Amino acid sequence: MTSLSHVVQDERTARMLLSMIVEPDDAVTGRLLAELGALEVFRLAERDDAVAHLSAVDAQVWRSQFERSDARTLEQNIVDAERAGIGTLIPGDKEWPSALDDLGDRRPYVLWTRGTTSFLARPVDDLVTITGARAATSYGEHVAGELASDLANAERIVVAGGAYGIEGAAHRAALASGGDTIAVMANGVDRMYPMGHRELLERVADLGLMVSEVPPDAVPTRHRFLARARLMAALSATTVVVEAGVRSGSMTVARRAHELGRAVGAVPGPVTSATSNGPHELLELGIARIVTHSEQIIGVRLAEDPKPVGERHAYEHARTATSRSDQRVL
Repeated sequence: MTSLSHVVQDERTARMLLSMIVEPDDAVTGRLLAELGALEVFRLAERDDAVAHLSAVDAQVWRSQFERSDARTLEQNIVDAERAGIGTLIPGDKEWPSALDDLGDRRPYVLWTRGTTSFLARPVDDLVTITGARAATSYGEHVAGELASDLANAERIVVAGGAYGIEGAAHRAALASGGDTIAVMANGVDRMYPMGHRELLERVADLGLMVSEVPPDAVPTRHRFLARARLMAALSATTVVVEAGVRSGSMTVARRAHELGRAVGAVPGPVTSATSNGPHELLELGIARIVTHSEQIIGVRLAEDPKPVGERHAYEHARTATSRSDQRVL
């Protein structure tokens, strides 16, 4: 069997193969990539050398991912992706989004793309993430659409995850306004998920950009949804949560954005609606500033930490108490 290290001829190919072998946001792989580069990661995977900061058992567990992979199949996958017109970006490319470098060792190995990759080269302040409940109310979808339309008219790029509800409303409104939008996927960019958004996502790929850190043909999983949250948070200067349950994937995006020092906005809603609970909690904990109209995003960037310094200890205590909300996606 052909060894993987003989297949990888350059950094790009190595990173493409890594995304096919190792799940995204893997702490060990991310650290080794930052320290050694992708080519050396493959060489290390095929040797018996010690792996820094890992026990012998943990090093074997890490190497086992590579042992289960077939080099010829992976080579063919790369050929198939190129034939399908699917592009890639790696750190150092002209259009690589430098905002993702803020993730440090958690930076994606590679980005698989369909569409206008030049969007990713725009300043981070030009991008706004809109996220929220899949089971959105008519109020939530209306507000998301209004915000996205206004942002598009102000030449901002609307970033969302292609899901039903709030995110779909944001994509549709941006496209209807002739604006730019990016769909960050938890599956391969050749798969339309959810299936009910096939037509919408095809339009995003044609007129905007679809991007993913997992390879073509990859299916969405719980881990991949959770890993995607950090990308949606890091790509934009501001994340706005329109509607969300308190234990939702949208809340994970908001927390990741806050941890990165990005701005977070939350749209208040009726106290009788469960979908208002997430935004209201973000406001109560001081994670987010209130958003009721687009000028609060366009005119004044939300980036300053809304919590006075003296309140941060209380916030951290509250955040710890609610950390279990990361365990579910909406």
